[in-house]
Order: sequence, then structure tokens, then C-alpha cells
Amino acid sequence: MTSLVTGATGFVGYHTAALLVERGEKVRLLVRSSSRRSNVNELDPALVEIVVGDLADVETLTRAAAGCEMVYHVAADYRLWAANPQELYQSNVVGSLNVLDAARLAGARRVVYTSTVGALGHLAEGGAANEDTPVSDTDMVGHYKHSKFRAEQEVLKRAADGQDVVIVNPSTPVGDHDIKPTPTGQIIVDFLNGKMPAYMDTGLNLVDVRDVAAGIVLAGEKGVCGRKYILGCENLTLKQILDTLANISGSPAPRVRIPYAVAFAAVGLENVAARVSGRAPAHPLDGVRMARHPMFFDASRAVQELGMPQTPVVCALERAVNWFCSNGYIRNR
Repeated sequence: MTSLVTGATGFVGYHTAALLVERGEKVRLLVRSSSRRSNVNELDPALVEIVVGDLADVETLTRAAAGCEMVYHVAADYRLWAANPQELYQSNVVGSLNVLDAARLAGARRVVYTSTVGALGHLAEGGAANEDTPVSDTDMVGHYKHSKFRAEQEVLKRAADGQDVVIVNPSTPVGDHDIKPTPTGQIIVDFLNGKMPAYMDTGLNLVDVRDVAAGIVLAGEKGVCGRKYILGCENLTLKQILDTLANISGSPAPRVRIPYAVAFAAVGLENVAARVSGRAPAHPLDGVRMARHPMFFDASRAVQELGMPQTPVVCALERAVNWFCSNGYIRNR
């Protein structure tokens, strides 16, 4: 069986493709002409076929999906700041609908759509939300979350209309091969480079990126059409995450907790300057807004219904630290 994977040059997409290849399956990868290919170059070329294309091109997408029983749509524009926010909607909403159209035209049996927990509801008091926690568009903070929420709603409509689509909502993946890196990977890089003198009182659900890849593949095998599955693991405060990184790396953890209002004001000035210059700020304001409440989630459904593994997050953080250090992201170490 051949499967199509979008986004394989990135973080989660690479691990999804790598898992399929590890199982001996053939994979076809949709890759943009401008994408850095160092991740996919590590995959077995005997099992990998690369198709150069873009989420905006339905014709190319249809050719890429031809003969594929499964389509794993992992690609997304994951930025918390963009000079032109419409780019996020074009990729995350229109691009996802194009993938669904191509999968249908090519006769693919099923599509696994990779959303995010950012498109789900959350509990402001710090409890663990699940797939059924109430949510609306007004709960979304920033264009990234708005675009993913809208895309997820469109995907649900397609499922209701009869297309076989399963939705997975990864929480905050960490691990090796975070090439760009993701905003969470950037936190690790900044910590290791001594650029985190303080922390905010917030929290995240962290998960090993390899477990996310396993959850995506398991959703293709066992998931129910139109059903959502949170792919997460451990709910940790940011302080706990930084302390764990300190234990792994030997670098000191920050001891100063910065109030939300102070962080908002400081980062707000930086983002005003970014709008003028057109250059991405080091600390996007949407990231501070998101940090106002802990983003804790319950992954029980994916564990019980799909059999998603739950690797201790410390193992993934260790791999992330080693990979960033070995690949030139950390200075003076």
C-alpha cells in the first residue's frame, strides 16, 4: 500500500513518514520546491517517492494522491506571527480543502487530517479539556488558531457529507528533527542558548513527536470517521518544563516569574516594531496571549480507542536537546 504524506519536510510530517517507512510501507511525499529536504533525505529512498507540488495546486495534489489508499495531511503553516496573515488561511483552510478534493478525485479510501489542540476548547481554570469541551471561533487567539479552527470545521462538514476523514489534534510535540524549529522547539533552543531569564505562569500538554506520528497512523487504521482524537501526554507547567530541561542539559533554570501584564507590554512593543519592519519578532504577541491560561488536555480517547503510546516526555526532551545540540542550533556549548 502506498500512502501520501503532506508536510514530511517538517517536524510531525517527517516522523509520520518515517514511521510508515519503518513499517516497510511505500510513501509518496508532497514537497514544495522551496522546502529544505534534510529530513526526508534520511528516509529509505527505495520506499519514498517525492512529488514536487503545493497545497494550492489541486491538479498536482490529485496526481500525488493517485493510487494512494491513505492520505495523511500533516502540512500546515504553523506561525504565530505573519506579515500577511492571509497566508495562514490560504494554506491551512484552502490548502486542506484542496487536499480533501484531491483525495476524493484520486479515490483514496481515507484522509487523516492533522489539526491541533489549539482548535479545541480549553478550561480557563487549568483543568484538562477534551475533544467535547465546548468551543467557538471567539475562543481562538491569533490567526494561526483561527485558521486551524476554520479548517477543522470545514473538514467536519466533509465528513458529514460522506467523505471518510478522521481528525487528530496533537498537543505540543517535542523531540528530534524539529528543523525550523516549531514555536515549542524554539523555547528549547532559547533555553539552551541562555535566552530565557524569566518564565510565565502557564502550562502545556507535551507529547513525544514519535507518539504523535503513531497516533496519526493509528487514526488511519482504527479511527472513526468525523471523530476527533487528542494526541497528547503530560500536562506540565512551563516551570516544570524548564526545570526538566535544566536537569537534562545542566543549564540553569530561570527563577524569576514574570507577570502576564509585564510580558504583554514588553512583547507588545517588540511586535509594533515588527509590523513596521516586516520582520518576524523573536516573541510573537499571540504566544503571550495563548500563555495567559494553561493549555491542559486529556488524551484518554486516543489512548483507549486507538492505542496511542504514552512515552515519558522527558525522553522526548532529551532527544530534542541532543538533536538541537548536534545540529548547530546551540551556540557556545
